[in-house]
Amino acid sequence: MNDKIVTIANWIFEIALIIILSFIYYLTQPVNSPKVLYIPEGSIGKIIAQMQEKHYNVSKLDVFLVRLMGSPQSGWINLATTHNRRWDFLYKLTTAKAPLVAITLIPGETTHIFFNQLSTQLQLSRELLQQEYELQSKRIEGVFVPNTYKLPLGITEKMAIKILLRESQEQMQRTAKMIFGLYDEKKWFHFVTIASIIQKESATIDEMPLVSSVIYNRLKKGMKLQMDGTLNYGQYSHVKVTPEMIKNDTSTYNTYLNKGLPEHPVCNVSLEAIRAAIFPAQSDYLYFMKSKNGTHDFTRNYSTHLDNIKRATN
Repeated sequence: MNDKIVTIANWIFEIALIIILSFIYYLTQPVNSPKVLYIPEGSIGKIIAQMQEKHYNVSKLDVFLVRLMGSPQSGWINLATTHNRRWDFLYKLTTAKAPLVAITLIPGETTHIFFNQLSTQLQLSRELLQQEYELQSKRIEGVFVPNTYKLPLGITEKMAIKILLRESQEQMQRTAKMIFGLYDEKKWFHFVTIASIIQKESATIDEMPLVSSVIYNRLKKGMKLQMDGTLNYGQYSHVKVTPEMIKNDTSTYNTYLNKGLPEHPVCNVSLEAIRAAIFPAQSDYLYFMKSKNGTHDFTRNYSTHLDNIKRATN
């Protein structure tokens, strides 16, 4: 009888030992994931299920384990590495918050300058940001909506571009549907191109519809736009336009050299500039000149325009 009890006890011990060792082995298995993760709102079960859909090495058992450790809060977390042991990965889901950095894209800024800013503030590779942008976007300029974006330190270049493009596209589509009832990408970016010139040329938001009217009036008459702001593209965003630059720049952005609109938008534009491009003021203005008080004087006559230039420069 004693031998039978000992045998049963040994059997139970061996089973328990196997379970414990298997559990320890399970907890030490690697989970590979991005260093920075976004945890969506929802139950622990939903969070784990979404991770399974993304092919992370997690299972339903992890739902129970996470409950023992705490409760994940929605938002960005920084795992510090892309390779974690399971127990460490699950623990970090409940504790490892990622610091967020506020990145502000101002209206009228070019993507080239914005990427310089992203690279510095998020400690990312400027070269990789450009490469990812060219892979993920088919447009050279004008795809980002000026706004303040909060992105986590540790995010990859690929994910940063993906998030910025997605949020901007969603906002553009919402606005287009409010105005037109649908989003036609080709039509929308035609207006973005006009809006980018308005953005560069206007001194105030109130001026935007008037600047827009000048653009349309000149295009209708077959006149060259001859606007300095179109030459503030890409890396030249903050460069003063000089006679030499006007003479030597052979790109489509040079509206002194070429008729019509530039081939691409000049910059990223505000929704106010978009609205001005879609709804220009009704005017017969063909010229405008910045006055000494910083706003523009508009006129339909070239002689008056010359007088405005004299007043502004004397």
